[in-house]
Amino acid sequence: MTADLTTLDASVLADKIHSREVSSVEVTQAHLDRIAAVDSEYHAFLHVAGEQALEAAAAVDSSLAAGNEPVSALAGVPIALKDIFTTTDMPTTCASKMLEGWVAPYDATLTSKLRAAGIPILGKTNLDEFAMGSSTENSAYGPTRNPWDTTRIPGGSGGGSAAALASRQAPLAIGTDTGGSIRQPAAVTATVGTKPTYGTVSRFGLVACASSLDQGGPCGRTVLDTALLHEVIAGHDPRDSTSIDAPVRPVVAAAREGANGDLRGVKVGVVKELHSDSYQPGVIVSFDAAVEQLKALGAEVVEVSCPSFEYALASYYLVLPSEVSSNLARFDAMRYGMRVDDGNMSADQVMAATRAAGFGPEVKRRIMIGTYALSSGYYDAYYGSALKVRTLIARDFDKAYEQVDVLVSPTSPFTPWKLGEKVGDPLAMYLSDLCTLPTNLAGHCAMSVPSGLSADDNLPVGLQIMAPAMADERLYRVGAAYEAARGAIGTAV
Repeated sequence: MTADLTTLDASVLADKIHSREVSSVEVTQAHLDRIAAVDSEYHAFLHVAGEQALEAAAAVDSSLAAGNEPVSALAGVPIALKDIFTTTDMPTTCASKMLEGWVAPYDATLTSKLRAAGIPILGKTNLDEFAMGSSTENSAYGPTRNPWDTTRIPGGSGGGSAAALASRQAPLAIGTDTGGSIRQPAAVTATVGTKPTYGTVSRFGLVACASSLDQGGPCGRTVLDTALLHEVIAGHDPRDSTSIDAPVRPVVAAAREGANGDLRGVKVGVVKELHSDSYQPGVIVSFDAAVEQLKALGAEVVEVSCPSFEYALASYYLVLPSEVSSNLARFDAMRYGMRVDDGNMSADQVMAATRAAGFGPEVKRRIMIGTYALSSGYYDAYYGSALKVRTLIARDFDKAYEQVDVLVSPTSPFTPWKLGEKVGDPLAMYLSDLCTLPTNLAGHCAMSVPSGLSADDNLPVGLQIMAPAMADERLYRVGAAYEAARGAIGTAV
């Protein structure tokens, strides 16, 4: 029974829990047992909150037994939470020594929404330190391994959440996406991940990496599961100054409509600049096959050009480090977090020693790049120029969406690479974000859905679907239609 429960989709588990065919406690315990049995192999979790999860599950069961309606469509279905959202009952470390053991005094809005929806939180998942990386190798607590091949990376920064889904340790997960950190891990683990429109999911309590880019979002094993979670976590939050005061988009209805497999009337744009001979051959073959499948479903497919996308990587890796430099200045050993002090050090010495010991190499690299880009005499040449390119990218998107409803591309140019293969070459690592960065710079929405296995190495490939801001439902209609037509591609375990 336990094994069966961990193989079921979240939507199926919800139906079984709400009909009282199975209890939330049973479902939650099955996943906790699975974590205990296999996570030593994958290291998806940094903290497991078994007692709290079972308590939340029992509350759902008691409410249902009393004849109450479920408080949400996913009530009772457990979830894995990326360890960058604050929680009052378990540590929030951001996978950094700087915050080792730190327990926040408040829940993130997203955490509160999960609790209010009756969704038990299994624990906190591993990530690249402060969400900086593409492989989850930058965690201060060791790398996560890809369940499809444990010698390979699970993507990043949200590799822990993606690996938890792929290894059946959780039926749902939460990630954050700054430049592709939900979508790229989804692609390389054959799971589904959505970066919602910027500002539609609260950032209150999300420990900031780059404030104008970070966006929390839903992860699942199916498009419908991801849509159900999306509706739970989305919505206006007056505590978040970047939150958009607008109704939640009808993503669940769109996913159910898309599952019927009819895309007639939908115009799909293939982005010329995101289809290159430099991409792994198996990725291109899989993507081209996905485009043909969309045509077979009735979609009209055209090629569109977004010339400014060529400069997205350079723009992003100036904007992001600049915001990182500013945001991480708060970790000064004076207010919270770790402190290195032998009792004979000045404040400046304490601050320098603490930051040297508390931050890992990638975080230090980005702080230094950002501080340099913002320094006197270089601001206009670097950061200012990057902001101008960011505007051009947004304009290219706008022009493209005058012609089409959605855009598509590979999610990542590569399948998952070997652990350690690119650690010494940051530029090679950054190239894995080529296809995902433009969406974050523009503040639009995008999704990755599995598009099969690469013929090169039999490893997962993702199809990226992009849509304009506040048109998130388009992702789910197209994604669900493609998912239904593509059929099963197998599982990691």
